[in-house]
Amino acid sequence: MSAVKVTQVRSTIGQSKAHEGTMRALGLGKIGRSAEHEESAMLAGQLRHVAHLVKVEGIVKVEGKDA
Repeated sequence: MSAVKVTQVRSTIGQSKAHEGTMRALGLGKIGRSAEHEESAMLAGQLRHVAHLVKVEGIVKVEGKDA
């Protein structure tokens, strides 16, 4: 699975309690904070719910590489 980096770019002031709860569930709470999550159907739904408050970036992970 691939990971995504979610960064809060707007405040939750004036948003519904549901939006504030979703942001907390994503591990966010202040502008500029970021959290990494594995892609899933539940995460996709959460991101749709608060898309106007966050920026989402894909992360490429290299596994099994010995230096």
